[in-house]
Amino acid sequence: MEADQDQLEATLLNLAVNARDAVGDKQGGKLTIETSNAFIDEDYCRANPEVRSGQYVLVAVTDNGAGMTQEVVDRAFEPFFSTKSAGQGTGLGLSQVYGFIKQSGGHIKIYSEPGHGTTVKIYLPRLESALGFDEPQDLQPPVQGEQGEVILIVEDDEDVRSFLVETLRDLDYGVLPAHDAVAGLGFIKQPGIRIDLMLTDVVLPGMSGRDLAREAIKARPNLKVLFMTGYSHNAIVHQGRLDSGVELIQKPITQDQLATRIRGLLDQGEKSI
Repeated sequence: MEADQDQLEATLLNLAVNARDAVGDKQGGKLTIETSNAFIDEDYCRANPEVRSGQYVLVAVTDNGAGMTQEVVDRAFEPFFSTKSAGQGTGLGLSQVYGFIKQSGGHIKIYSEPGHGTTVKIYLPRLESALGFDEPQDLQPPVQGEQGEVILIVEDDEDVRSFLVETLRDLDYGVLPAHDAVAGLGFIKQPGIRIDLMLTDVVLPGMSGRDLAREAIKARPNLKVLFMTGYSHNAIVHQGRLDSGVELIQKPITQDQLATRIRGLLDQGEKSI
């Protein structure tokens, strides 16, 4: 990774302060900072034209505070925009973070739900030339569905749900889309409907993805379950939203990642949770 060290430190401090303020006086408040390597593919770039595909270093900062509505997330990087009380902030912190990331050739994404905390994901380009890394090559097409397999998708974000539906249909799976856990259980409890795997968001309005999976397994003991989330993996586990060891895929999700994970689960002999 090639970035200004002082600005990176200031960015992490800024995000940590925001996380502290979001948690407030909450008992059991947690801040999780994670790093990993990441690859942004062409599909994601088509939906986000300002991003270049390639190898990145991912830094994720997660809190279990108040969270934000989508309307607030959409304005979070605007200069002088703030949800804090007068005198508690200038509204410039996240706009400065955004400016540094863009100047560094990177990308920043916020995942947040009211009452469920926030993850800010920072993608900074990996310094590949000095280390001799090669970009992954798509040598083989993604693995596809077999024999009429059907996937139940439970995702409250309409755009994400539409992307997943299109992606899975392109992979020759049958698809049942549901916008929340209640709708998902409606499909689950109809014995005449084939469902081979449920792909569900962890954070849903009303019943959580974790509780949905438990109810689904009661009705269909052999059902495979793959969770998805925009929150960081360790934070999801440490904050008690998922048990350690469950099958989980991180947003943003690429077609190849999704195809590989689903095929791997369907080819297993036992249920995943």
